[in-house]
Amino acid sequence: MKKFGLFILGGVAAIVLLSNLAPMIALALSLTVMYFSYKGFMKTDSTFTKILLAIIGVVALFASASNLPAVIGVVAIYVLYVVYKKWNKKPEVEKVSNESDDPFTNFEKEWNQLKGNY
Repeated sequence: MKKFGLFILGGVAAIVLLSNLAPMIALALSLTVMYFSYKGFMKTDSTFTKILLAIIGVVALFASASNLPAVIGVVAIYVLYVVYKKWNKKPEVEKVSNESDDPFTNFEKEWNQLKGNY
């Protein structure tokens, strides 16, 4: 039943990812343009170039803001990652204790260790 739930969750996340793929690409492109316009703005000394790069940066900022719902696609990628990790997770095996669960036996063993009588 757990695998079925993971399968359904992964399927929904994959559909959300595919539906938000184009806005995610547009967001990445606009953030890249904004990054390079900022880097160019900081390097240049020309006033005209600074104004031009500032305008390009502001336009890229508005384009990034319009593609902000693409963050849902990033969340879908994370959900797919978590589903993948949980799907391949091996069940933990309980450790079998060689010692008895009798508290008096454990007490005697610990008392002998404290006294130095191994």
